[in-house]
Amino acid sequence: MPIRTVVQHGPKDKKVAAFAIDWPGWSRGAKTPDAALETLETYRPRYRAIAEGAGLTSEFDAAGALEIVEDHVGAGSTDFWAISFAPSSFEQEPMRAEELERKLTLLEAAWRYFDAVAARVSPDMAKGPRGGGRDRDQIVAHTLGTERGDFAPRIGVETPHGAVLTPDGLPEHRAAYLAALRTYNAEGRIARRIWPIAFLIRHTAYHTLDHAWEMEDKDLSGGARRGRAG
Repeated sequence: MPIRTVVQHGPKDKKVAAFAIDWPGWSRGAKTPDAALETLETYRPRYRAIAEGAGLTSEFDAAGALEIVEDHVGAGSTDFWAISFAPSSFEQEPMRAEELERKLTLLEAAWRYFDAVAARVSPDMAKGPRGGGRDRDQIVAHTLGTERGDFAPRIGVETPHGAVLTPDGLPEHRAAYLAALRTYNAEGRIARRIWPIAFLIRHTAYHTLDHAWEMEDKDLSGGARRGRAG
């Protein structure tokens, strides 16, 4: 089966995001649709680790080429960040239980991958335009803090400030987040009447992996570093 892919333009068409709607977190952006799709494809080997962590390696390896199933205009932030900030037409309705659990399993795999990367990379990060001069702990704090302070409250999860940076608080936050995602989907509710649950899952996974890959690319520990594409 081909990889169902959405191309999402900013309203001014300055930048574009391309993402696989069935594989939450596999999303990349660029200045043109062709460049976004090319970059998305180069990340296939990196996303495979997430599929493996979710127990979906066979399904992922059997997938075919990227196939554009929707090409549309999204939110204005895409023009600035080359990130998808709007749901596709495939993400508007509540998901069937099987689809929901599959995507949550991939989200959990993304979380585990992020934690593993943070545990093995150097505390200091290579300097560069992406993320400025943030070190590892700052990237971790930003990633977890955004999930706690922006994403989770959209579905009623109010994790105490700083809790996600503690050994006990992070798993408790994630368990509450997963439970709320299941509840909202079962009740057909939309996160703050703006974000359908399928999009919230995808965006959470994207943000988690984007910064996991950032840490890998800026790692100074001397281990094998993967070149960043895009």
